[in-house]
Parts: sequence; structure tokens; C-alpha cells
Amino acid sequence: MSTDAGNLEHLTFENGDVRLHAVAAGPTDGPVVILLHGFPEFWYGWRKQIGPLAGAGFRVVVPDQRGYNTSSKPKGIARYRVRELVSDVVAMIEQSGRPQVYLAGHDWGAIVAWAVAAWHGEYVARLAILNVPHPGVMFRFLLTHPGQLRRSWYMFFFQMPRVPELLFSAWNFRAGVQSLMRTSRPGTFAPEDLAQYRAAWAKPGAVTAMINWYRALFRYPGNFRVGRVEVPTRILWGRRDAFLHSSLATVSDRQCTRSELIWFDQATHWLHLEEPEAVNSALIRFFSPDSKA
Repeated sequence: MSTDAGNLEHLTFENGDVRLHAVAAGPTDGPVVILLHGFPEFWYGWRKQIGPLAGAGFRVVVPDQRGYNTSSKPKGIARYRVRELVSDVVAMIEQSGRPQVYLAGHDWGAIVAWAVAAWHGEYVARLAILNVPHPGVMFRFLLTHPGQLRRSWYMFFFQMPRVPELLFSAWNFRAGVQSLMRTSRPGTFAPEDLAQYRAAWAKPGAVTAMINWYRALFRYPGNFRVGRVEVPTRILWGRRDAFLHSSLATVSDRQCTRSELIWFDQATHWLHLEEPEAVNSALIRFFSPDSKA
């Protein structure tokens, strides 16, 4: 597997009947950083961050979130409510043996990270968010901003039964691949990267489980009831995001007591893959124990 991560360890975390696969790197006694991927990725989405963060002395843990790749894929839409997803991260933190961790999330992983920090802030030393708004902000924008509603059309399409799975999987996952390619800068996803994604999507039950995150989002309104975030926060945002309007970042910044918003003018939704050196530098500086929050 081609990855910048170097030598990886494979770990298993348990949360009730859910088993979470994760990769890890870095010194076992280093401060723990947990990186949460989004849709339609898996741990491999953080491949350009794992090595540099581990090299900076962090113990980097990157799970396949529930429903993805080799982690458990529980049946039923209710098993993908945000509180269920948050409970997975809390279980990982508790099993890490650390009282607190540094937490970063991209896309859906950022939604989970927002909620972990808001509901269980005692576990989070610092929070980094990549290109996803605070869930409460997202809910308001979907109700009041037609432009964002148009960009989010796929969320509503995913509410249909069976059809989204069939379309996503058809022709060797052509729709999934095209979505990645169309919304990123040229060269962001190499052929060998797309082969890794296809292999993860082909796991039995994976596509339905991945899409169930979206189905649960609208069926359980409590998913959006994420309060103010008190832990120190950095929001990294690519201005050329095809899915999310940039104003979401500014409003989300106001949902934090201590925060900073950092713009990436030339980056898209996939800024951690397009601007890895700048993103890695920002994360390492922010997560360093001696840095100012």
C-alpha cells in the first residue's frame, strides 16, 4: 500500500458489540492524536498526516469509523446516530489510557469531533476541524440558505432506500470515484489511492452502512443539537469546497469559546490531501503542549 504513514500498527477498540479497527503510529508514550475520517473515506484518508504527526512525537490513532472498511457494520439506521458515533470515540479515548486526547476530524469525522468536544469536552485537550461546520450551524443553513440546500442535494438523495447503494456501487464504484475526482484538485487522488477506496467500499455491507450515516442524520433531530464548544478549537477550511459554503466556517467559529479560523484559499473540501504540508504544520503547532490555545 502506498502511503506516507510509514510503519503502521493495527489496533482494535471495542464499544459494546462494535469492533473498531484502527491504525496507529508514533511513540506509545506520546500525546495521543485521534484523526476521524469522513465520507466516503476510511483511515487511509489521513495517509498524509499520520507520518508527520508521528514524527513530531505524537501517538497517532486513526480508526475506520463504524460502518467503514474493516470495522463493524451494525444493522439498522439507528445504529448510526451521532450519539452512537460519539460513543465509539469516547470508548477509544477511554481504552487509550489517556485522560485527554487531541482530536481532529474531516467531513463526517468533523461532525463527530464537534459533538465529542461539545458533549464530552473533558476528554478533549484541543479540537481541530477540517471543512465541516458545527452541526447546529449546518441545520440552520439547510433551512434558510437555498444555495447550501442545492449543494447538499445528495444528502436528501441518500434518504431513499436501496437506490443510492445501487448507484454508488455500479460500474466498479464509478459514482464514488467521480465524486472524489470532480470535487478535488487534479492529481489529488492517484489511481493507487482509488484502488484502496474501491477495496474498502467493496467490503460486505460497507456501502449501506456508509450511507446510513446520512439516513440517520435527518431521522433523528438530536443529531443537530450540539452545543457550544468550550475546548480550544482550530477550524481549517478550503475556500473552494464544492459541498459547503465558506460562510459556514465563519458562523461555526462563533460557536466556540476559544477558536481560530484558518483559510486555505486554493484548497477544496479535500484540503488535508491537497495542502498536506500546511495542514500538518497547523496541526502540529496547535497540538504541541507548549503552544498557546
